[in-house]
Amino acid sequence: MSAIYVEITATRGSAPRNVGTAMKVTASSIEGTIGGGALEFLAIATARRIMIEGATDRAQTIPLGPGLGQCCGGVVTLNFTREERRIDTDDPHPQVIHSHHAPLRALWIWGAGHVGRAVVRACPPNESRIIWVDSSADRFPAHIANHVRTIPAADMPRLAAHAPREAHHLIFTYSHEIDLALCAALLRHGFASCGVIGSATKWARFSKRLIEAGLDPTQITCPIGDKSLDKRPDTIARSTIAALLRERTPA
Repeated sequence: MSAIYVEITATRGSAPRNVGTAMKVTASSIEGTIGGGALEFLAIATARRIMIEGATDRAQTIPLGPGLGQCCGGVVTLNFTREERRIDTDDPHPQVIHSHHAPLRALWIWGAGHVGRAVVRACPPNESRIIWVDSSADRFPAHIANHVRTIPAADMPRLAAHAPREAHHLIFTYSHEIDLALCAALLRHGFASCGVIGSATKWARFSKRLIEAGLDPTQITCPIGDKSLDKRPDTIARSTIAALLRERTPA
């Protein structure tokens, strides 16, 4: 089967993954991730167009700004090639986080991309009740664990107003505008905790807009996970869930 490999060859400023990260794109499948939501959608579409055109290697430099619905402020250069590249795939034996901390009884996950899927895999099934939300049913994987309920919602921020106020929330949709709207909706509604994936630049811009709306962004954690570790989805997921479980333990 014909395939195009998409590799990050340069970055400037905030970027979702590091140089050398690659994914494999075929006409019907994706393997690996370069991250970034809208950035990845654009890269996949470009790779499939190259396949159709029968073109050879191509490079593309993409600002992560308003044109992509993102506000990281960085720049990423992608190389599209038919030459095979090493792909970081999802861990076939993911580490589920088990602990003696208080159980995570109500977790709402916003976004079914690579990080959302990694978080669901990392959650302890006997200690978690997960509501998993994205904009359409086809964004979820084919097989869903019994402790996970999926909800397709075209207007995710509107749904947020109906979440239990004792719920914990983790936000990583494909759109920064949706992420921001979810933050605003949840701040107005109330929650036990809320975390958002993103860079310091993204959160600075979010904070400014939330303050302008009369909301308190300090109630939300961003970036999530352990910043000293790498940016792979499974690594982000494990450190995020471990931190959330620790925070739930009474002092």
